[in-house]
Amino acid sequence: MLEQIKIVLVGTSHSGNIGSAARAMKVMGLKQMVLVSPECEVDAQAIALAAGASDIALNAVKVSNLDEAINDCRLVVGTSARSRTLSWPMLNPRECGELFAVESDKSPVALVFGRERTGLTNEELQKCHYHVSIPANPEYSSLNLAMAVQTLCYEMRVASMARKAAEYPEHECGDYPRHDELEMFYGHLEKVLCKTHFINEAQPGQVMNKLRRLFSRARPEVQELNILRGILTSVEKISPSEK
Repeated sequence: MLEQIKIVLVGTSHSGNIGSAARAMKVMGLKQMVLVSPECEVDAQAIALAAGASDIALNAVKVSNLDEAINDCRLVVGTSARSRTLSWPMLNPRECGELFAVESDKSPVALVFGRERTGLTNEELQKCHYHVSIPANPEYSSLNLAMAVQTLCYEMRVASMARKAAEYPEHECGDYPRHDELEMFYGHLEKVLCKTHFINEAQPGQVMNKLRRLFSRARPEVQELNILRGILTSVEKISPSEK
């Protein structure tokens, strides 16, 4: 299960954090690290802080944007503080670990961490199905990147071990669309809503953001998404005289 989990680091600025995160991952049995537009290289400091996990840091996949990192994933969770104005389905670390243990058994999944100082942007967070927040001491909630990676990877490992130890029966896990399939649906939806003048083509953001939140919460399966795409196509085919 753990081999299907991607740890995605966005815009990392300190190479030592890449090494420390790699060490945190390897201790918990995770191997896949993806670096999105890193502002540093995997250098000697990264290797030193990775200790015996330098293989994870050296083999990390580098991509230019978040979409490239998560296109093949059917579940994407972004790390976020709760104090954001952006309302989104939230998980606590235990729930996150349990969800990953189930869904990584069938398809690639991704846990996304943001920049050291500013975290993930709202646009990046909207590409995630859920957000996860670590309930740290509100009087001192200063978690560095490696600590956050360690905490959430630990929950994934515990949940994975619990599934094996209890010999859980097969969980019903839906056939969910990949991220790129969802993005094509959102593009199709926006196009039809503009064409039918439901939204203003010059300012589609507010309505589309709410619709993204709705569908992220609903998590349509592949067949359901195909039905929605079919509905949009049928609307496009209506001639002006039939409207």
